[in-house]
Amino acid sequence: MTSLPGLRPRAVCVYCGSSTGDDPRHAEAAGQVGRLLAGEGIEVVYGGGAVGLMGTLADAALDAGGRVTGVLPTGLFDREVNHRGLTELHEVDSMHERKQLMFDLSGAFVALPGGLGTLEELAEVTTWAQLGIHRRPIVVVDVDGFWGPLRELLERAAADGFLAERSLGLVSWVDGVDGLLDAIADYAPPPPEGRLSPHEL
Repeated sequence: MTSLPGLRPRAVCVYCGSSTGDDPRHAEAAGQVGRLLAGEGIEVVYGGGAVGLMGTLADAALDAGGRVTGVLPTGLFDREVNHRGLTELHEVDSMHERKQLMFDLSGAFVALPGGLGTLEELAEVTTWAQLGIHRRPIVVVDVDGFWGPLRELLERAAADGFLAERSLGLVSWVDGVDGLLDAIADYAPPPPEGRLSPHEL
């Protein structure tokens, strides 16, 4: 793994599951991402949980001496599930505020395996990029082809005219953690091409 040669965000938001899933490679990747970012002096911003891939990510970064900031809605999780050892913890009033604050705190966005929440977070931050709200890196770590069906769906949406072909470049895909830093540093979103027509959104 190489150090970031170009773009170096101060903090990276990581979306991932509140469950570990059944494949141990997912938890292994979460731990690798936490250690990698901490080793680069990059703060981890995430959903604030102590369990699942979220907990694995946070623990790995903290154990490696990194800063970890959690953001969670008040009352969403049982107090025993909230991570109590974080560098910083923000409690907000809603899921909308949670996503906005995670966005505001981060210079890049990374998705690991997860469920509907992870998918929704990835979809929203990518939509914001599509609309020109930001041009920050979005990288999907496709552990063992987990995100392959989503990539195929997006390609099908573009082929069928529901998505602009150029919008496929809003997301960088890497097969494993080894390519993450380079994908962030080399991220080049498609240039704006005027106002998007409704069928391209």
